[in-house]
Amino acid sequence: MAATEEERLAGSGDGERLDFLRDRHVRFFQRCLQVLPERYSSLETSRLTIAFFALSGLDMLDSLDVVNKDDIIEWIYSLQVLPTEDSSENDMRFVYCASCICYMLNNWSGMDMKKAISYIRRSMSYDNGLAQGAGLESHGWKRNSLTPRPTMFPCPGCEHDVDLGERGVSGLFRNFTLETIVERYRQAARAATAIMCDLCKPPPQESTKSCMDCSASFCNECFKIYHPWGTVKAQHEYVGPTTNFRPKCNGERAKEEALAHFEKLFEILEDRKSSVLKAIDTSKKLRLDKFHTQVEEYQGLLENNGLVGYAQEVLKETDQSCFVQTAKQLHHRIQKATESLKSFRPAAQASFEDYVVNTSKQTEVLGELSFFSNGVDIPEINEEQSKVYNNALINWHQPEKDKADSYVLEYRKINRDEEMMSWNELEVHGTSKVVSNLESNSHYAFRVRAYRGSICSPCSRELVLHTPPAPVFSFLFDEKCGYNNEHLLLNLKRDRVESRAGFNVLLAAERIQVGYYTSLDYIIGDVGISKGKHFWACRVEPYSYLVKVGVASSDKLQEWLRSPRDTASPRYEQDSGHDSGSEDACFDSSQPFTLVTIGMKKFFIPKSPTSSNEPENRVLPMPTSIGIFLDCDKGKVSFYDTDNMKCLYERQVDCSHTMYPAFALMGSGGIQLEEPITAKYLEYEEDV
Repeated sequence: MAATEEERLAGSGDGERLDFLRDRHVRFFQRCLQVLPERYSSLETSRLTIAFFALSGLDMLDSLDVVNKDDIIEWIYSLQVLPTEDSSENDMRFVYCASCICYMLNNWSGMDMKKAISYIRRSMSYDNGLAQGAGLESHGWKRNSLTPRPTMFPCPGCEHDVDLGERGVSGLFRNFTLETIVERYRQAARAATAIMCDLCKPPPQESTKSCMDCSASFCNECFKIYHPWGTVKAQHEYVGPTTNFRPKCNGERAKEEALAHFEKLFEILEDRKSSVLKAIDTSKKLRLDKFHTQVEEYQGLLENNGLVGYAQEVLKETDQSCFVQTAKQLHHRIQKATESLKSFRPAAQASFEDYVVNTSKQTEVLGELSFFSNGVDIPEINEEQSKVYNNALINWHQPEKDKADSYVLEYRKINRDEEMMSWNELEVHGTSKVVSNLESNSHYAFRVRAYRGSICSPCSRELVLHTPPAPVFSFLFDEKCGYNNEHLLLNLKRDRVESRAGFNVLLAAERIQVGYYTSLDYIIGDVGISKGKHFWACRVEPYSYLVKVGVASSDKLQEWLRSPRDTASPRYEQDSGHDSGSEDACFDSSQPFTLVTIGMKKFFIPKSPTSSNEPENRVLPMPTSIGIFLDCDKGKVSFYDTDNMKCLYERQVDCSHTMYPAFALMGSGGIQLEEPITAKYLEYEEDV
């Protein structure tokens, strides 16, 4: 009778039962695919063979479902090395193997036969032997070849060539002494050039492989520790020991890491979204429960009061007189119930206005999300050299040690009442840029990023500038109307004027003692203003003794410029334009001029009925640049500190006639009109 399966599995020696432990075999093969047992650690370099052994075993056990087939396939493909001239072998042997495979399969489509034949012909040597490549020594020849292959060897004694015959060097006797010396020399040379493991504890072991992704060399033990099986590092590219780590593009890996970061953000947003929606649903349910409870409560009150039952009984009454009498009582009861319902208040709020999701800050942060690298330093905006006038001029600098190829200047309008404005970008190849087409009376934020190749630096600290309250009014000093060339000195560009306290002032000193005075020297702009809003600015030199700036009508200017230079003091003449105090006496009326006094590094605010007239409150430090804003439509003039566009003083002015920018100087002083910012202005600044 045939033996049963249990008898076949029984042991033959000691009679013990030997069961086939299938699950343990499966776990063993799984472990071989992840981490090799200690006794198999020497096979670490034959991972592909071990993988084939383990997969074959799992296939025999019908347990391939316990492994991730896609990961195994990707890992096998990652081990494939394409032939290159530097890192792999490609010679006649592989041409022969490829030709044999194509011949066996009877399929030559995967081989370029013309190039293969050309390569073989170029590899033939003068003795008709085939070398491993073109220009190399041949490795074989035919015995029956018409051209025998000679083997010549120089004699060490006489230095004559000796023919060694067909066997060549193989026919000579072995020199064991020389072999020992050569082997010792090779070992010493190998030890001197050995590449040690970069991660071993002292003393380091000799490395067996180098990882091109980690740019480090490893021994077998360290490689297993830092490249565990089943992780991303296990897919790194490794070669033999080397110190030549060529740069490798990790674009795909960077893309995967970026996707992982975005996936985390998506998970957070989904979690917050679920929490918010859940909170709204919970609140809605609670409110509905309160409403139902309140409705049931009021329905119970109506039923308990008997109003509904009483109304039903009244409707059943057939006698008209009784119906009228009872209906009147029913009307009073319904009226009282209605009045009580007027004080009804819902038990819960029906509106969800308190559930507002404010994502403005998060939206701004996500809008600035970008790929940054620490390879380029952050540029810094120079606040002193950056300013705004008709256009904005932004200057920045980059550390000398870290030059950038280009920059991106970003700017946007700051509007807190509306939605967040998007950033506008300008590519710049220098360290300064003029930004035009900015809106008047607005705040703008500016920042800069540096680029070197494809590497981008983080954004610089933001600089906020306030544009003028109106379009910039361009004009020059008028050299004809009222210009006194004896006291004033005007440059060729007509944008700067100086007052010289010279010989003429000394001659007027005697008249000052007998009641005469030294007059102001006026100069005006060459363009008048009849309507609209206009803004201009000027700089008063710090050494100036007394300077007046402002506006004046054409009629008032004719009155000032036609008056004699040295006459009795017009202190008591109304609206003379001099610092006579007449402005203080009539500040309630709208006058056709307004001038403020600047001198000795101070800015003097005229007296006003709406502010304190104490001297300490009327004297301010002189601004670097003074702006004048004239609104002809509203009849108002304002004076600004252009550094921060802060209004220092404003008052009404009569604009019924043409208005002109007006200036006056006494003693030493100088006035420089603010130059409009253009591309030529930028070139001039760079030259300076």
